[in-house]
Amino acid sequence: MTKPSITRSRINEILRQSDKFIRSFGYVFPPFAYWSPQEFMANKDSAKAIINSNMGWDITDFGLENFDELGLFLFTVRNGNADDLKKGTGMLYAEKAMISRENQYSPMHRHFLKAEDIINRGGATLVIELFGDTDGKCDRSKGTVVYCDGVRNEFEPGHRLRLEPGQSVTLMPNEHWHAFWGEGGDVFIGEVSTVNDDNTDNIYEDPAIARFSGIEEDEEPLHLLVSDYATWLK
Repeated sequence: MTKPSITRSRINEILRQSDKFIRSFGYVFPPFAYWSPQEFMANKDSAKAIINSNMGWDITDFGLENFDELGLFLFTVRNGNADDLKKGTGMLYAEKAMISRENQYSPMHRHFLKAEDIINRGGATLVIELFGDTDGKCDRSKGTVVYCDGVRNEFEPGHRLRLEPGQSVTLMPNEHWHAFWGEGGDVFIGEVSTVNDDNTDNIYEDPAIARFSGIEEDEEPLHLLVSDYATWLK
């Protein structure tokens, strides 16, 4: 079991702040986002696709107990079943909405299967630090080649790519190691990607980092997180 590293009251506060910030750009989450835990339990039979694909709210401090400096807000808007990749048919795509706060670091990582477009949807500057891969490891002596809105770019190791609102970068699995943060303010990030499973697809340079955080239950959840589904919706 993951060690508790963030309180439920803090999570509820982050949910309210994040929804307000994203709505300021004219983006509204789907109806299931606003179900109470009781409403979610009442709808769990008809919402199996949501539950099985881990769609919904996601807050992580990467198990490091310092969300303001090392953390990320995510909401998975749509996602298929990663097993369908083997068949080559089905819902093979996903979409996330994220917030990277000013100077809030999302640690260096890569993906096994997920190709993704990371898009600055609004706010401040999104900084993405890039390294290449050698034998599955982050190679801090190796540069990268990435496409930004379809334009090829070749970067030296550790290049800090700065994306302004409307700009994006395409990152490939097992090729692009990346970390990111907001510069000059908070950033609303869009992610369009291959269908993926966040339980298995994120590989961190620091093996001590956990994708999902343990929660100290000091008050009732405002909404369920994807990490709550296994216990609340059994």
